[in-house]
Amino acid sequence: MTQLRTNEALPGMRDPAPDQWPALPYAEWKETLYAVHMWTQVVGKIRLALTPLVNHWWNSTLFVTPRGLTTTMMPSGDEALQIDFDFVDHELVIVTSRGGRSSIPLAPMSVAHFYRQVLDRLAGLGVPDPHIMPVPVEVTTTIPFLKDRAIRPYDRGQVERLHAALVKTQFVFDRFRADFLGKASPPQFFWGGFDLASARFSGRRGPPYAGGSAPNVHIHVMHEAYFDELIAAGFWFGTDEIPRPEFYSYAMPAPAGLANVTIRPDAAEWLPDRGEFVLPYEAVRTATDPAGMLLSFLQSTYDAAADLGGWDRRLLEERPRCDCARLPAHSRAAHGGR
Repeated sequence: MTQLRTNEALPGMRDPAPDQWPALPYAEWKETLYAVHMWTQVVGKIRLALTPLVNHWWNSTLFVTPRGLTTTMMPSGDEALQIDFDFVDHELVIVTSRGGRSSIPLAPMSVAHFYRQVLDRLAGLGVPDPHIMPVPVEVTTTIPFLKDRAIRPYDRGQVERLHAALVKTQFVFDRFRADFLGKASPPQFFWGGFDLASARFSGRRGPPYAGGSAPNVHIHVMHEAYFDELIAAGFWFGTDEIPRPEFYSYAMPAPAGLANVTIRPDAAEWLPDRGEFVLPYEAVRTATDPAGMLLSFLQSTYDAAADLGGWDRRLLEERPRCDCARLPAHSRAAHGGR
């Protein structure tokens, strides 16, 4: 099989200094993290309410941009709507296809105030109330948005570091996804768990999901998420229960023997209580080649799960050859390097 050579430099991927991956000490910014998490749940629930279901809830996610996070375009009657978190100018921006624009400064405030402001701005733009479920999900303590009245801090510097980490991670996830020819999700920001994740699929239907559910999540959500065999990887920022940012990788269903395989790098480990491999973000951040270390984790965990799971790797990874003349270098660049 063609293997990704993670020990070699990749164009545009090697970091000249490890401090370009920002420090994210959970304890120092967890209150800001909570606020932004709840804000993304408000906006993500609007996207979920306005868009048709796409397999595995792909219609509900947000996406990383050079400035923050976006819903991308959503329908609103016969018009279009988009909501962006701008972590450069620190504002929430709402635009419509009618030329409307409204913004909310991102600053210390309660979740209730943020929620009311979003609905007020939508109404001012002529967008009907999306009627979301105004209660957070995938968190152990659920305070309805309108009852979450405590003023939450908003540390601009920490949010800028959050965004920088997402951008760096997105680049690596994009590079990893490029070597897979089967069904694969783009890197997506799941606002429930506040994580950036991407999945590869074997092409086979999975067994009925029989695991548990995330806190305050209906089991049907899990059934929709895991009806196909997959190997997923992601990045999240930590919780009070797991107070550190981590990269993770898991297979659903997990093939027999997965817990016993050797993976790269040495800093990664299998956590049996979670059924997944994890790699501390701090190990990546402080590595000589952070992108290379993360790629080795993604590749080695995928290799192990795909081989043990009997995936057709030739079909899923080997690009068909053709007899046409190779494109000149400038043309390959214009066509995505092919």
